[in-house]
Amino acid sequence: MPVSKKYMPQILFVLKCLLFSYILTGGFLLLLAFLLYRLHLSEKVVNVCMILIYVATSFFAGFITGKRKRTRKFFWGAVMGALYFAVLFVISAVVNHGFPQLSSDFTTTVLLCVGGGMLGGMLS
Repeated sequence: MPVSKKYMPQILFVLKCLLFSYILTGGFLLLLAFLLYRLHLSEKVVNVCMILIYVATSFFAGFITGKRKRTRKFFWGAVMGALYFAVLFVISAVVNHGFPQLSSDFTTTVLLCVGGGMLGGMLS
């Protein structure tokens, strides 16, 4: 079913926000890799940094979307956080040649991404 011209600008905006979020994620991951190389960070510190990267980038996507939508900002922020996680999940499944095991880390990551996006939307 073709998408009407009415919704095309909204879909493009969402895709641009997601793309920029992933560019931001890539930049933060490169910085983290450099710090890991130079400072020999522990696994615990790297895990905390990964969580901060997830929250910060989904917050950014939610913030920008909330600015654009102007109504129900928290909802659109949460949607952006969920989409951010969904793309992460699909990429992980493709790279690992199968779906990852569902664990408490999975649930925590979903909640962090959705919560970060929702917070960004509310504060926009």
